[in-house]
Amino acid sequence: MEKKTINNKTPTFEQAYEIAESWCKDWEDDLLSEEVLADRVSELIKTKFGIRGFFAYSLSDKDCSLLDKLPSSLIFKFTEMGNKVVEITVSNLIMSSAQVINHKKENNHAFKLNSENISERCKGLLRILDTKLVTENINKMLNEIDDLGNSFDKSKKYDYDQKEFIKKQILDIAQ
Repeated sequence: MEKKTINNKTPTFEQAYEIAESWCKDWEDDLLSEEVLADRVSELIKTKFGIRGFFAYSLSDKDCSLLDKLPSSLIFKFTEMGNKVVEITVSNLIMSSAQVINHKKENNHAFKLNSENISERCKGLLRILDTKLVTENINKMLNEIDDLGNSFDKSKKYDYDQKEFIKKQILDIAQ
């Protein structure tokens, strides 16, 4: 088996996504231990594109069960990373929750299910991360919710239904 490490210390988003996919598949196939995977992931998520690529893959791929199973060694590494992991997870929860409403309005059942799955994975992770950091990030996002939106430049703001659903999802973390 070829050693799959990061050759580039600053991978692009696409490279990080592909690396995460490869490692998750190896882990699913029992070719990579939880501890080795956790060490590799902790190195990958130290960079801006590394963390984005890792979470883009692990949250959205329906066949990747890593964030459903949450191995203890990975939880430990996420906790060590602190606010970076909490912040990206809260952001993904908010975006995916807003998308659930969009897909529901568009009657796109498959995309709605995918967004719901991402939201559930985010909530599951937020339930086990540092409570103080989670609370701080959620409160910050709730205070800024009127300025957040569906577009990269935030020109299209979340509508009432999206904001209410986001708030419901956030309350669900405590369940």
